[in-house]
Amino acid sequence: MGGRIIDTTLEKESLDRYLTYALSVVSSRALPDVRDGLKPVQRRILYDMFSFLSLTPDKGYKKSAAVVGGVLARFHPHGDTACYDALVRMAQDFACRYPLIDGQGNFGSIDGDSAAAYRYTEVKLTSFAVDVVGEIHEETVAFRDNFDGTHREPVVLPSKVPNLLVNGCMGIAVGMATNIPPHNLRDVTKALRELINNPKVSDSRLASLIKGPDFPTGCDIVNSASELKEIYATGRGSIKMRGGWKLEEGARGKKFIVITSVPYAQDKSQLVEKIAQSIIAKKVPQLVDVRDESTDEVRIVLELSPKANPEHAIAYLYKNTQLEMNFSVNMTALVPQNGTLTCRPERLSLKGLLQHFLTFREEVTRKRLEFELKNLKKRVHILEGLVKALNAVSEIIRIVRRSEGRKDAADKLRARFKFSQEQSYAIVDMKIYQLSKTSVDDIKRELREKKKRIKEIETVLKSKKGVLHLVEKDIEAIARKHGDKRKSRILKSDTVTEFDESAYIVMEEVYVIITKDGWLKRIRQGNDPKGTRIREGDKIAKVHALTTLDSLALFTSQGYLYSLKVSDIPSSSGYGMPVQKLLRFRDEERIIQSYAVWVDDREGLQRELFSDNKGVLAEGDDLLMVSSDGMGAKMRMEEVTTPKRTGRRVMKLRSGSELVSVCHKERYLAVFTKEKKGMIVDAGEIPLREGASLGVKVISLDSGNTVIGACALSSLKGSVEIMLSSGKRAKIAVGDIARRKRGSKGAAVIRRGSIVGCICDG
Repeated sequence: MGGRIIDTTLEKESLDRYLTYALSVVSSRALPDVRDGLKPVQRRILYDMFSFLSLTPDKGYKKSAAVVGGVLARFHPHGDTACYDALVRMAQDFACRYPLIDGQGNFGSIDGDSAAAYRYTEVKLTSFAVDVVGEIHEETVAFRDNFDGTHREPVVLPSKVPNLLVNGCMGIAVGMATNIPPHNLRDVTKALRELINNPKVSDSRLASLIKGPDFPTGCDIVNSASELKEIYATGRGSIKMRGGWKLEEGARGKKFIVITSVPYAQDKSQLVEKIAQSIIAKKVPQLVDVRDESTDEVRIVLELSPKANPEHAIAYLYKNTQLEMNFSVNMTALVPQNGTLTCRPERLSLKGLLQHFLTFREEVTRKRLEFELKNLKKRVHILEGLVKALNAVSEIIRIVRRSEGRKDAADKLRARFKFSQEQSYAIVDMKIYQLSKTSVDDIKRELREKKKRIKEIETVLKSKKGVLHLVEKDIEAIARKHGDKRKSRILKSDTVTEFDESAYIVMEEVYVIITKDGWLKRIRQGNDPKGTRIREGDKIAKVHALTTLDSLALFTSQGYLYSLKVSDIPSSSGYGMPVQKLLRFRDEERIIQSYAVWVDDREGLQRELFSDNKGVLAEGDDLLMVSSDGMGAKMRMEEVTTPKRTGRRVMKLRSGSELVSVCHKERYLAVFTKEKKGMIVDAGEIPLREGASLGVKVISLDSGNTVIGACALSSLKGSVEIMLSSGKRAKIAVGDIARRKRGSKGAAVIRRGSIVGCICDG
């Protein structure tokens, strides 16, 4: 720094440097230009292949390594991997609607296979790419120095095709992103022609001409027309993509669903794997097998079970696999600023994108005509000199023969006939045979044609309408040359059967086993739950007899209720699965009570191992909950079967306390503490609350004492079984337990030891 010290702050320097980095990413890396639809690396690849390597469609292929090396050396001093990835994407017909590069070799697949290394693959430009490069050498676009000043590169390519819309673009910058879906070229050119002839055309009209995206994988689009119009008007929205399918019949009456397309940018092999997993797990009883018979076209064959409804199978796959996906539209692009070479990012509507392209094409067409006009005038000037010279051939030959060289001859001709420098050199460079009568006539005819063309160009340049007419002709020619039929269907209505989850669960009578350590599994009811396999040191805490259509309600120590479908509990002959893998339990949260939730009351099913139904929970049931610090709450259950992986709070707890007991409301409630005390209160003394609450004090506790459990009692007869710290169990007559008012202290129920639990609700 030459001894200078700059006084600044870390905040200012960090902000300045981050903004510089962000601007570089936005303008020079991640976002496409609205005019040619290319990111800088893509533009540099195409320009280098066209201008330096001459890899046009009529030439042979060259190694991709030569392209990558040339681009990095001349224009793009970044990583070779990123450069090659950009090249590969432009060659993939499943990624680009109209590929820009013709690749020879392994360029990856729709199954997620990566391309071979660049030393193995070969490339050249497609004819579509040649039209994107356009009239690059006709002074149609601005050029600037490359990174080291050794070459000049185009700021933008003079693309004849609306590449941004037809091929789309994905990119993530700093603080912004772009995600433009591909479209059909014929549809886009129709919209462009409409905009040329009617500049005030509405977004709605343009959207009706374009219809919707046209993905290279040919998937169906199920958005309504109004949704698509809204997306095109705002530049944001979500496109719902679905894989196409058809029904086929095979030998012996077998039926098959054949998936013929997959959503754009989805890995087909992962889709097949997901479908196979669903079939193996018996989540789609309508399907018995899947196989991938794809070649150049997608063909995933799903074998249907006898009498299965294919609509139900497809509805499940749309709901639970990548066969249906959303494409999040964000039509952000770099827009040029008037009078400068800089661009700024903007989110554009469909009309905005088309208008920017037309404005650019009008500018390119005008510059192309001016370039042609300049060259025509130069040629006319030469031709006029040649015509004048042919009238004095003998004298010119004599002057040339007496001169001492090319320059001397040109100087003498210029002095004698008043030729310009260009004319004099053109005359000196003529060959003898060009002095024949035929050549003279050809020169005069060419002169007339050139002058006529000059007048035509000058007439066109004076009229904006004339220039736009040429733009329209170019667009029509591009549509004829490269246009094709749509690949993606726009479905006017969603005719797929609505997803009904119960239709995909095979009804089976099972036992759901919950262990003390929180492991869950289900086994068939033909097996004895007492002999099931559990982890060493663990033991069975609860067994429910259910069907796979039922659900399980779990109450936890932290005051939450979870609902778990029996079909989601693993069927296992092993240990099963910890509940934390099925539900999002919090730290140190554990199950303290569980209830069966039946879907109906079908007769003939052994739903419960016990004689009563206290182990079954239904909507509208009143529950009594007691916490370790003696608080109690009553609540009415609603939406018991609504699945929620994060749980729903049913009782608020003080710091350091936990929920210890949940039971159905009866007339009385027996509460027991660790230090040998217990009492019975009227359940009516505990008020009913809506939603989670702290509750009211049920029993007063001495310091260090805690509630270990509670039992709901229908009468003051019978007994309650309690568990002691010694491991023994004791039965206590209900009549021997003190009856007290809510909030009182309990009385001793045993003489020695401490209580660790009580048994209630089955």
